[in-house]
Amino acid sequence: MSPAPEIKTDPLYQLLRDENIEEFNSRKEKGEACDLVGTDLRSMDLRGLDAIGLDMSRCYLRQADLRGIDFRMTQLEGASIKGAKISGAYFPASLSPEEITLSLLHGTCMRRTE
Repeated sequence: MSPAPEIKTDPLYQLLRDENIEEFNSRKEKGEACDLVGTDLRSMDLRGLDAIGLDMSRCYLRQADLRGIDFRMTQLEGASIKGAKISGAYFPASLSPEEITLSLLHGTCMRRTE
């Protein structure tokens, strides 16, 4: 069983919790590190997120708005996206369509297939 999703004090994570995507992207671009592993981002509107290089392993993204996000260079192993809006989102090639669908419909944790 996976550990419960966390609400961390990391400043960049808190920006995402506040849905301040523009400020998050700006600070990330300037090189500020952030710890998103295992965090709770359920029901957040994350559209516009620059996810390149982020480690979002084990993130709980239930019912989050992920439309249009490019996750191709994002670590998503163990993340769950049940009920999320994913129209136009790109996922890493290491995640099979079946893994993504199972997570979207049933909340399973996504696993790499490579």
